[in-house]
Amino acid sequence: MKVAVYGASGYTGRLVTAEARRRGLDVVVSGRDASRLREVAEGAEVAVADVNDAPALARAFEGCDVVIGCAGPFSHVGDPVVRAAITAGVHYVDTSAEQLFLRHVFDTYAEQAERAAVSVVPAVGFDILPGDMIAHLAGARVEPLDELTIAYQTNDFDMTRGTIRSSLQVLRDGDLAYEDGRWRSAEGLAVKRTSFTFPGQAEERLTARWPGAEIVTVPRHVRARRVEIITDAAVFGPELIALTQLPAEEGDAIIDQLPEGPSEERRPASGFTIVAEAVGVDGRRATGVVRATDIYGSAAVFTVEAARRVVAGEAKAGVLSPAQAFDSAAFLDSLAPYGVEWSVVADEK
Repeated sequence: MKVAVYGASGYTGRLVTAEARRRGLDVVVSGRDASRLREVAEGAEVAVADVNDAPALARAFEGCDVVIGCAGPFSHVGDPVVRAAITAGVHYVDTSAEQLFLRHVFDTYAEQAERAAVSVVPAVGFDILPGDMIAHLAGARVEPLDELTIAYQTNDFDMTRGTIRSSLQVLRDGDLAYEDGRWRSAEGLAVKRTSFTFPGQAEERLTARWPGAEIVTVPRHVRARRVEIITDAAVFGPELIALTQLPAEEGDAIIDQLPEGPSEERRPASGFTIVAEAVGVDGRRATGVVRATDIYGSAAVFTVEAARRVVAGEAKAGVLSPAQAFDSAAFLDSLAPYGVEWSVVADEK
């Protein structure tokens, strides 16, 4: 199996590349900076390609089985990589988590991917794949749903420069809501759940709306009247809030001065808990929980596992959410050796 990692010299790209090597895959490291790519190549093939150079992207992906996109913000640089993979007849997965980018991929490339007989499965990193899958598993127990709430809590999460840039882009792009069976702008729409009790905690936490990409993916496979994504409000620290209030260029200059990401010693201390609370139209409830440690390390594992499965033929052709592409329970079960735990508890009929 030959995999091209686009954005391989970035923080997440390096982790994905290392995970692919650990699994014995044939890796092509790709991106726009030749010197940085050579630093991470370790004998792997190097394919230099700027996102604005379609022929170079096509050459970079030639002979590969799957492309893993790790370069962001995806709303700026993701589209040409998706297009090049489909044109080359190569499967595609990525670590994106940007609502508008995901909506664009679904709206633009579904028919093209089907015609090319390739699977395009964006958003297979930590903050979408487990949320999309646990929402599917909980929702299936009591659907059709009146409402579905997906709640995030992270701890010791030192964001990379790339994550901060993508998060700011998401916040600037505006938020989508899903209500009454349709997508709409969330502008002016009050969040329903302003507090939430996470598993293992006695006290409620203040929460805020989060522009999570599950708004785009989950309604495609869960019958729900309303979907809301919230996060522990602590994620909106003063530093992040200050960056949102600056012009983009000033914010970028500040971000450039930050560490690229958490150190090898610090990274494993991070963790996440994602809860999916489903309320059926008949009043029955189901709650799904998925949790793990080492957020960026987990993202690399999820991404390479998704890439392996699309090449193995588990996903049909087209643009698919993680839960549409793979058996959610089997996928999450396969992550147990990496410390991923999940459960669903539902009211009986």
